[in-house]
Amino acid sequence: MEALKQTFVRLIEGMNINTYRYLYDRFELSNRLVGIIGPRGAGKTTLMLQYIKNKIKDLSGVFYVSLDHIYFNKTTVFEFVQEMYQSEGIKIFFLDEVHKYENWRQELKNIYDSFGDIKIVFSGSSSIDLIKGTYDLSRRGVIYHLKGLSFREYLNFQTGKEYSVISFEELIKNHEKISYKLSQVDRIKGHFKKYLKNGYYPFIFEGEEFYFQKLMNIIRKTIYEDISNFYNLRTENLPYFEKILSFLATIPPGRINIHNLAKNLKIDDKTMAHYITALKETGLISTIFVDKKGLALMRKPEKIFIENTTLYNAICYGIGQRVDLGMVREILFVNSIIGGGKNVFYSKKIGDFICDGYNFEIGGKKKKIKQIVPDMKNSFLVKDDILVASKKSIPLYLFGFLY
Repeated sequence: MEALKQTFVRLIEGMNINTYRYLYDRFELSNRLVGIIGPRGAGKTTLMLQYIKNKIKDLSGVFYVSLDHIYFNKTTVFEFVQEMYQSEGIKIFFLDEVHKYENWRQELKNIYDSFGDIKIVFSGSSSIDLIKGTYDLSRRGVIYHLKGLSFREYLNFQTGKEYSVISFEELIKNHEKISYKLSQVDRIKGHFKKYLKNGYYPFIFEGEEFYFQKLMNIIRKTIYEDISNFYNLRTENLPYFEKILSFLATIPPGRINIHNLAKNLKIDDKTMAHYITALKETGLISTIFVDKKGLALMRKPEKIFIENTTLYNAICYGIGQRVDLGMVREILFVNSIIGGGKNVFYSKKIGDFICDGYNFEIGGKKKKIKQIVPDMKNSFLVKDDILVASKKSIPLYLFGFLY
C-alpha cells in the first residue's frame, strides 16, 4: 500500500506535460462512474494524471493506481477501495489499465453500488472485453472514447502552440480563409508529412527509435491477447488476423469487401465478417458503408481501411510493402471525419466519400474537377500537397483539425 502511495506522488510530481489531448477540456467528474477507452499508447494515463494535478485542488481525497500492479495479484480492487475509503478517506479513485484485471467489470459495479459517495474514473485499452463491458456500465456513468492524435494535436505538441478545433461546418464554409491563415504556420507541410507517417500515437515524442516495432507489438498483443481471450479462439486461427491486416495494406485504397477478402484468404464469408468485427472493435480497422438508408445499412461494408495512417505505415514496414500514397490520403480523411464526430459513407456516384450531404474526391494536387462535375454545388476536391484552398479544393491537412 505504501509503495502505491509513493508511486502516485511520484507520478503527479513528474507530470510536466503542458500540451493536452482534445478530450481534456471535455472531461469532467459530474458522474460517479467515468470511463476512458482508447487504443494502447493514446495518452489515457497522461490525461488522468494531468486532470488530477491541474483540476483537483485537494489531493488528500484522491488516489491513482494502475491495476496491472503486482499488489492486485492478492488483493481485490473492491478490498483496496474499501481500505482506502475507510482508513484514508479517499473518495475519488482513478483506476488505470482495468483491462489487465480479470474481474474488473463486476467489481466496479459492486464498488459503485456499495459506496454512494465514491467517484470512480477507470481507463483501459480498446480491448473487446472492455468495450463490451462498458455497455453494462454505461447506464451508471459516462464513457469517453479517446482516439490517437489528430494532426492539430500533433502540431500543438511539436510547436508548443494552441491551434483550435475547426468544426466540419466551419471548414466547408470558410476553408479558403482558414487555409490561408494556417498556410503561414512554419513548416506545416513538413509537419503533416511526418504526422502521416508516425504521428498518431503520442509515444512518438519519446523517440522515433523502434517506434514501428512498438506498434507491431501493439498489433500482436491486440490479436493474441484481446481478440484471442474474448472470443476464445484457437491459436491456429489467430494468424488470419495478421493476414487480413497485411492484405489490406497491399491493395489499392479501400477496394475490398468482406466477400473478396474471404475469397482471397480462403475462408467463408461468415467467419470473415466475424474477424472484421473483432478488428474494428479493437481499433485496428475502419469500415465504410454505402450512403443508403433503411435495410441497406445492414449490408456488409463496402470499404475496409487500416484504422490510421501510422498503423498503416507500421504494417507496411513490417511486411516490406511500399506505402501507397492514395491509401494514406483516404485513411487520413476517413479517420479525421470520424474523429470529428461525423458519419462518412462510400460514394458510388460522385467522388469517393459522402459526409453530411457533401461529396469529396480525394487526391493529389493535380486531381481534376471532372469527378465532381455532376454536383458542383455540394462537392469538393480534397487535395494533398497544397497549402491554400480554392472554392472547390480543400487541402487535405485541414481535415486534421476536426478534433
